Amino acid sequence: MVKNDIFEALIRLNEERRKFYKEKWNRSLPFADMIVDRFEKAEFLGFGKGASIYDSSLIIGDVKVGKNTWIGPFTVLDGSYGLSIGNNCSISSGVQIYTHDSVKWALSGGKCKYEGKSVKIGNNCYIGPMCIITKGVRIGNNCLIGANSIVNKDIPSFSIAYGSTCEIVGKVVINKKGKVKLIYNKDICVE
Repeated sequence: MVKNDIFEALIRLNEERRKFYKEKWNRSLPFADMIVDRFEKAEFLGFGKGASIYDSSLIIGDVKVGKNTWIGPFTVLDGSYGLSIGNNCSISSGVQIYTHDSVKWALSGGKCKYEGKSVKIGNNCYIGPMCIITKGVRIGNNCLIGANSIVNKDIPSFSIAYGSTCEIVGKVVINKKGKVKLIYNKDICVE
């Protein structure tokens, strides 16, 4: 009898939260993301003040996140060998960041060990949806990484980079008043 009461209470809670999110923000989220406070979860994980992370995100190992950083839904943050994300970053939905891989382990039939190396993302970075960042990568400050990119090499500060594999295609310029200008390489036509 208790199981049915809990089940019915969860159904009512889901209906209430779904209605609330639809009316307030015109969105629908997975149940856990509607009931888990993103800011409290970030605080629980020891992330910086004002950081937030969706409940649907997977966190493994030693993951450090700076203040005011937003971690979107359905992300993978693998800190097996250490992962550091700076302040004021936007880590979009579906981003996967790995500090290890099992490539040689699998290819050797388990004879080789997993390999790993830390990943560092600087301050004020935007990582577009569905990006994959591989072990050992360093991304500098004020970088824009375009959607669906595979980042397997270091990206210097103030870079715009995208692609599979990721290539630098421009730079970020910020004036003294904080205005941001995106300058792309000459071979790319952008207004």
